[in-house]
Amino acid sequence: METGLLHIHSVLRWVIFFLLIVSIVKAYSGWMNKKVFGPSDRKVWLFTLIFSHLTFLVGLYLLFLGRFGVLNTTLPEGTSVMKDKFFRFWWVEHPFMMLIAILLVTLGYGMAKKPVPDSTKFKKAFWFFLIAFILVIAAIPWPFRDVVARPWFPGLH
Repeated sequence: METGLLHIHSVLRWVIFFLLIVSIVKAYSGWMNKKVFGPSDRKVWLFTLIFSHLTFLVGLYLLFLGRFGVLNTTLPEGTSVMKDKFFRFWWVEHPFMMLIAILLVTLGYGMAKKPVPDSTKFKKAFWFFLIAFILVIAAIPWPFRDVVARPWFPGLH
């Protein structure tokens, strides 16, 4: 089950990657072109929110109960989490950066509900989604990263 959840978590990163790009482009376009906020904007932002939260929940399960989860792993004697690159990334950096990104996505979607001018909705959502995207990019274990690297599409060799 853990391997399946890890693969789902890895595939969902691409869904979020794509949805964040679409959300950023729609927000920027709406802001710069002074568009009226419409149902299609709300739907894209909602899907970004849903998939982000879903991925985060799967990630929380993996963080605590996965193969290298906090509850299933003991660090070697005399090892500190913050001194071990592998565990620091998986137990501290990745979860906290993703948590902040999820909060920013939630704030971005929250702009859809606010009774503010459409240009303000688009502008604020753009910045929330852009910063969330940057955090997601920084926290993904790309194949070229030292120690924590994961394949582009796990399970599809």
